[in-house]
Amino acid sequence: MRVHHLNAGTLRPIGGRLVDGEPGLFRRAEMVCHCLLLETDAGLVLVETGIGAQANRRPEEWLGRRFVHLTNPLLDAEEPVVRQISRLGHDPADVRHVVLTHLDLDHAGGLVDFPQATVHLYAEELRAAENPRSVRERNRYRTAQFAHRPTWAPYEGLGEPWWGFDAVRELDGLPPEILLVPLAGHTRGHAGVAVDTGDGWLLHAGDAYFHPGRLDPARPHCPPGLAVFESMMQTEKRARLHNQQRLRELARDHGDRVRIFSAHNAAEFRRHAAVPTQVAA
Repeated sequence: MRVHHLNAGTLRPIGGRLVDGEPGLFRRAEMVCHCLLLETDAGLVLVETGIGAQANRRPEEWLGRRFVHLTNPLLDAEEPVVRQISRLGHDPADVRHVVLTHLDLDHAGGLVDFPQATVHLYAEELRAAENPRSVRERNRYRTAQFAHRPTWAPYEGLGEPWWGFDAVRELDGLPPEILLVPLAGHTRGHAGVAVDTGDGWLLHAGDAYFHPGRLDPARPHCPPGLAVFESMMQTEKRARLHNQQRLRELARDHGDRVRIFSAHNAAEFRRHAAVPTQVAA
């Protein structure tokens, strides 16, 4: 398996270090949309899609005026993951499977760029998008992003144990090295996506946390502005806090075998992207 780390959407909210924890207050923070492209024996598999190419053409319609004003996306024509896949020498049409942590607009915005792909996700997340329980839940999903009628492959959230978590052991048409891991809280059906590279596991934790300080077993921490945002966007507080604690324990006890990263932290992305493309037999 060959693993590529791709940033499919640079976000620049105000707040500086109050948001991303890096030096400087009077600047825009930096966040990313961290995706994975997996070259597998079953073909190309994409984990997350970022904000999508349509965001460049019609940002407020595609992402919503509030999101655009809050996050100030870069909207670089070269950032959509479909463009990056082409630059890697692949035909985007060869992406036949997309695995999502959840259906928020900055994770599912690129689905339309892969209209023939099967989209793997938790059934509870699909239920939340199709039958929202609240105005907040309704507003987080952009129906325009699903108007092309994706081919959904929904899964219930139970499976065999994986490093102390339940996990779905088989995703239809995909190798067993790719798993969905239940990490509810940010959304009802939020998942992590675990990938066995042959040299240890990667765990894309999506929005289960936003800052790597959350995984510090001795002193969990998060920039205050980002902590407020985490709380504002959560669907199930108890589940979110419980799963963050489980991720801390996983990082503490098995961090040498499982490399955890979130969807939006730029420092985590750079750290993984700086490593030569991972290849396993």
